[in-house]
Amino acid sequence: MNRNEILDTAKGLINGDRAETHGDAHDMHEVIAEMWSAILGISVSPMRVALMMAALKLARASENPNHSDNFVDACGYIALAGEMAGETPE
Repeated sequence: MNRNEILDTAKGLINGDRAETHGDAHDMHEVIAEMWSAILGISVSPMRVALMMAALKLARASENPNHSDNFVDACGYIALAGEMAGETPE
């Protein structure tokens, strides 16, 4: 995949397929943040969830660089984190 295909695919997923499958990204990241906060015993923001999910995808990409989904998903999580950055006090 080239850079435009990666970015276009990520955009389509976070605004379409994934939203339909998993619900609103902001709402889902809030739920995940609450669960991780309870498990870890520290406060985790939805933006940090998106950053950590991107890191997971980058780790997977480093192990399997031929699996383009990891790059696509990392771009999607970074876009969501950037959007949430203005909403979340850190």
